[in-house]
Amino acid sequence: MTRWFPFPLLSFALFGAWLLLNESLSPGHVILATILAVGGALALTALEPPGLRLRRPRAIAELAALVLVDIVRSNIAVGRIILGPRRREEISGFLVVPLDMRAPYGLATLATILTATPGTLWVRFDPESGLLTLHILDLIDETAWIAIIKGRYERRLMEIFE
Repeated sequence: MTRWFPFPLLSFALFGAWLLLNESLSPGHVILATILAVGGALALTALEPPGLRLRRPRAIAELAALVLVDIVRSNIAVGRIILGPRRREEISGFLVVPLDMRAPYGLATLATILTATPGTLWVRFDPESGLLTLHILDLIDETAWIAIIKGRYERRLMEIFE
């Protein structure tokens, strides 16, 4: 069974997503969804992803709540920057953050969080030195940004993935 469905949750998600996006349970769409579900799981097997072991489900819920709040705050802040009057203290720039985390799923999650948050963009990560380069739309206090990324995100992601 694991030969055809090596990632059953992924297969189920692809199957369901196809049917939801097409808003149809016709036999043709069910067949296409099945092909997509099996093919997608087999394609992922060829990539040989590292094993995943999630720890501390409470940290996942805390992180999700923090990210939601931060995204709403960032939307408001970016809206003020774009639509509001220009102020001199608004400076965009690049920020280098030293990361301790090396877990690939943790880094991918951090990249998603930072890029999904308006006003921030993941630019580069150097796996050798652990330095992350970000572009920040409103870079006023670099130490505050580093504290936010390391304290709010990296710490919780390390609890979850390492």
